[in-house]
Amino acid sequence: MATLPKFPVDEREVEFSAIRAQGAGGQNVNKVSSAIHLRFDIMASSLPEEIRERLLCLSDSRITQEGVFVLKAQQHRTQEMNRADALARLQQVIDGVSVPQKARRATKPTYGSKQRRLAGKSQRSEIKSSRGKVSE
Repeated sequence: MATLPKFPVDEREVEFSAIRAQGAGGQNVNKVSSAIHLRFDIMASSLPEEIRERLLCLSDSRITQEGVFVLKAQQHRTQEMNRADALARLQQVIDGVSVPQKARRATKPTYGSKQRRLAGKSQRSEIKSSRGKVSE
């Protein structure tokens, strides 16, 4: 059961263009533009400021220097299905950044884990020290 997105993408803010898909094809490969190029300007969108900042901070190669998210969908044979796929993938990225990351709390190793580590080190040391040269 899919849940509704918290911040749905407004299709009026997304620019679609049809392009020819890559890869092997049949007789229609050079005639039909079934792949979809999606362009989404993050700063001009109606998303909340916090979500826009998180999107721009992503280290994603699909985000340009100008803050435009560019996505290419060519998995399906029809433009309509590729368009829906591109929108779903964009929504997936937005949903991913809408949940804030938990701050990592630094922890210390337990006493038992320290003891096990030191016991392993001393055992390894014993093995290595017994590998000395054989005296005649």
